[in-house]
Amino acid sequence: MFNGLFHIPLPKNEPALNYAPGSRERAELQAVLKDMLANPVEVPIVIGGKEIKSEKLIEMRCPHNRSQLLGHYHQANALHANQAIDAANAAKRDWALMPWSDRATVMLKAAELLSGKYRQILNAATMLCMSKTCWQAEIDSACELIDFWRFNPYFMTQIYDDQPMSSHQVLNYMEHRPLEGFVFAITPFNFTSIAGNLPTAPALMGNAVVWKPASSAVLPAHYIMKILKEAGLPDGVINMVPGPGDTIGPPVLDHLDLGGIHFTGSTKVFSTIWLAVGSDIRKYYSYPRIVGETGGKDFIFAHASADLDALCTGLIRGAYEYQGQKCSAASRAYIPDSIWPALKERLLDQLGTLDMGDVCDFKNFMGAVIDGAAFRSISGYIDFAHSDPQLEILAGGKCDDSEGYFVDPTVVLSPDPQSRLMCEEIFGPVLTVHVYPEKQYEAALELCDKTSPYALTGAIFAQDRSAIVKASKTLVNAAGNFYINDKPTGAVVGQQPFGGSRASGTNDKAGSWLNLERWVSPRSIKENFLPPSNYRYPHMNGE
Repeated sequence: MFNGLFHIPLPKNEPALNYAPGSRERAELQAVLKDMLANPVEVPIVIGGKEIKSEKLIEMRCPHNRSQLLGHYHQANALHANQAIDAANAAKRDWALMPWSDRATVMLKAAELLSGKYRQILNAATMLCMSKTCWQAEIDSACELIDFWRFNPYFMTQIYDDQPMSSHQVLNYMEHRPLEGFVFAITPFNFTSIAGNLPTAPALMGNAVVWKPASSAVLPAHYIMKILKEAGLPDGVINMVPGPGDTIGPPVLDHLDLGGIHFTGSTKVFSTIWLAVGSDIRKYYSYPRIVGETGGKDFIFAHASADLDALCTGLIRGAYEYQGQKCSAASRAYIPDSIWPALKERLLDQLGTLDMGDVCDFKNFMGAVIDGAAFRSISGYIDFAHSDPQLEILAGGKCDDSEGYFVDPTVVLSPDPQSRLMCEEIFGPVLTVHVYPEKQYEAALELCDKTSPYALTGAIFAQDRSAIVKASKTLVNAAGNFYINDKPTGAVVGQQPFGGSRASGTNDKAGSWLNLERWVSPRSIKENFLPPSNYRYPHMNGE
């Protein structure tokens, strides 16, 4: 048995490659993209380490090129969900009893595998399956997931190192046990890093997991499972069951062994899950831990002292990178009337230079939205803007699904600060702007705080420090991640722990020890070296 004091190296964030013309990484990625397009794959269900085929194969196609087949995946059903639970429960004991240092080394090795041989494979799968540009894939499926797998073991040691005080003749200590039962991880389509983190964070802490990836992002999930297998993750610790939520969810949520839920997705789905768990909470062996990061109606708020170039860049990158399909994407903006004319000219001029199309063409800034349902939802909001006389479309406003699900980057001007497009989450490349009187800065801040039920991300652009302080105080509950003179997207593991409250989730901050703490159940232990040998207390003695 290893008897040294095991230390996790102090992690550093993975540097992002830039894929400039002539670079080695550009050539490597382009070669992998070509190979992946030429060789469609068949993705199995993975339960107990075994690859399982079902009776139903589902096509995987590029959102930006609907004629391009990436392969098929085997769709799981309720029987597979129950088999995955059994496999997780069977694997749980040995995995939980494994020394924490060994669990950590699995994640650390996975990070190194992803940093090297799997980097361009997972980047290419993310680009083709999710229509991300090479840069958006690099910062997501490479850098952020590598960071999760390097930083989480380090954060785990911080939790384990937090020990209680001891007194004379007594030694107090605490262990952080995994939850009883299994954890259900439900991951979204828009971030491969989230898809990789939601099942592995609970697993690192000794839990076993049933993982339902988004149906529109099964291809990257397939390669994540391959990385974890090669990294040494024991069979059954994470079981992947791709399938419809209304098929996989009920048997899992109904199981008495449900120990926790790790979720990223829509507010409506999360609240439905919470209702399902709470409707008969007494049936579970323990109260399931519910951790969720959901939607956002994220804002950029400008003061009259804002730097116009920085503000314009923040609006474009914040609203339109990855087609606005980030829960943190800027969706509403508040601009003072004194700077609006100049900002409007800059913004519309630069939007005219954005290239949109096939992500295999590296000059493109944007790809397509994820699928037909998203396309119809986003285009519905744009149709509403066209029909509402109080709204003015300043740029974009066109949608085309003839070859792929393309939506133009769109700017809508809303005189009404509480119009539908200022309040509702769109999850697409649509930015709604409200112009407020410069002298009503404080009132506009109050309006921003009260307009949306969400509280995920937000940003203030200003040079005047008093304006920054005022915004930070007024909007203290409006965003779990608040940015000063920066776009409201791009949180980095270990630097900006991510999560929001209100309708945006439980704010358990992925990318810090706070999230890992949710996947353990502490046990306090008191050891008395010299226990009393008589029940009587001194006050009971005679005078």
